[in-house]
Amino acid sequence: MREELTLALKEVSAKRGKKAIRYTMRVWRWLMFASAASLIVALTACGTEPAKINGNRTAAQNEAANQKMSHGGSQDSHATMDHAQMQSSPGAEKAPYDLQFIDTMIAHHQGAIDMARLAADRAERGELKELARKIIADQEREIAQMRQWRERWYKGQAPAMNMDLPGMRESMQMDMGKLAEARGRVFDLLFIDMMIPHHEGAVKMSRQALERAEHVEVRRLAEQIIAAQQAEIAQMRQWRAEWEK
Repeated sequence: MREELTLALKEVSAKRGKKAIRYTMRVWRWLMFASAASLIVALTACGTEPAKINGNRTAAQNEAANQKMSHGGSQDSHATMDHAQMQSSPGAEKAPYDLQFIDTMIAHHQGAIDMARLAADRAERGELKELARKIIADQEREIAQMRQWRERWYKGQAPAMNMDLPGMRESMQMDMGKLAEARGRVFDLLFIDMMIPHHEGAVKMSRQALERAEHVEVRRLAEQIIAAQQAEIAQMRQWRAEWEK
């Protein structure tokens, strides 16, 4: 820019009268335009870095992780996934309650399925393997049903997974890496210790849905979740008392 200005001044000094004035104004307007364009380019470049949330994760990365969690993925990737790092979808608390429940319970169910898949393969006790297979079948069926409702009632709406729904955040603290490394009796007891609080979170969330859900279908599902998972909690507590001796 300095070279253009020097050249322009030399040109002006070589001219006289009105022509010199007109030429000077043209040069000045051109220099102002070039400076503004350079500033816009610089500001645009500075603004391209995505806003960071949760330390080093961007909003897009966070949502991608949530989507991977709630829409399935490879068994190996879920076996070591850090479910505790999941975050609410942006603006989830403003979405209709039933949509929040659906998206959040889908993610919660997927966490149980991830644990159950490990147990179906690695549990020492046959009865625990059988329970794991039942959890997978029941909760995959419920996920499919909730996705159908979402498509019918909330098609095209943004994700509304809300970690602040009752029971969600505290029940997603399972250490999948530790569970994946365990074997034998240690695995069986660790699985129970993780699945019981996870089930308790689903029960707590479902109890709120009985009071707040708009659709009768969601309330019926909440009743089913409470009944089934309370029974499984009681069974796992009984096994733990017997197996830890």
